[in-house]
Amino acid sequence: MKHKEILPICPEQLGGLPTPRLPSRLIHGDGFDVLDGNAKVIDISGADNTNAFIHGAYAVLNLLNQNNITYCYLKGKSPSCGAGTRKHSVLQKYFSSAAMPITGVTAALLLREGYQIEEIK
Repeated sequence: MKHKEILPICPEQLGGLPTPRLPSRLIHGDGFDVLDGNAKVIDISGADNTNAFIHGAYAVLNLLNQNNITYCYLKGKSPSCGAGTRKHSVLQKYFSSAAMPITGVTAALLLREGYQIEEIK
C-alpha cells in the first residue's frame, strides 16, 4: 500500500458502535439479506446491532462517493466488511454454526453499488 492513498474507515464505528465492541454475527442470511430486511446483526450478548450496521454501511458509501473512491480493501471475516462464507473460530465459541455467511453489510452495499472490493485477511 506504499504507493496508494488510503482512507481508513470503520463502518461499525460510523454506525455508532463503540470500540472495543462485542463480536457480532449475521443471523438468517448475509449482508444482502440484512439490507433487504430479511436478516439481522446480533452481538454475543443478544443485542440487535442491525441498524448500526446499515447506518455505517451507508456512511461508508457516502464517504466513498465524496472522495471519488472506486476500489476498497475490506477486512475479512467481518459482519460489515467480509466477502464470503467461512468458519470463524472466535465466533464459534459463542454461536453454534460452523460456517457462517460473511458477505458483510457494507461489502454487500458496495457490491450492489458497483464498487470493486478486495477482502484482506
